[in-house]
Amino acid sequence: MNELSIIQGGIAKDERGQIRFVNEFDMSLVKRFYIIRNADTKLVRGWRAHRIEQRWFYVLSGSFNVDLVKIDNWDSPDPSLYIKNVILRAADMQIFHVPPGYGTAFRALDANSELLVYADYPVTHTPMDDYTWESDYFEHRKL
Repeated sequence: MNELSIIQGGIAKDERGQIRFVNEFDMSLVKRFYIIRNADTKLVRGWRAHRIEQRWFYVLSGSFNVDLVKIDNWDSPDPSLYIKNVILRAADMQIFHVPPGYGTAFRALDANSELLVYADYPVTHTPMDDYTWESDYFEHRKL
């Protein structure tokens, strides 16, 4: 999968409560996970990109604004690359797949929003595949 994609989940409810699920998510590639909770709704966490690693994002609570760019040059990306914008909401029960080659920037839209992130490489691999730029590096030309 080399394109951005959504894996749809669902919810089962009965008198005992509810279960949220994403049964179509194949976790065989996942090596680790972590949860992001921004300090506030103004903070932008990004830009961060990976040449090799792919990520899957699932909103546990609240919602997030996600900006994405397809990196054109790893040594010096064009600051005017188009930015694709996606809104991820816990209520949508979706996993958002970001393949290798994309830069991401996240901002919580609701206080106390939490984002679960799955990655397909161990944390020991991170220093070899972690590209970062200031949050204002890419001009905000959105698709």
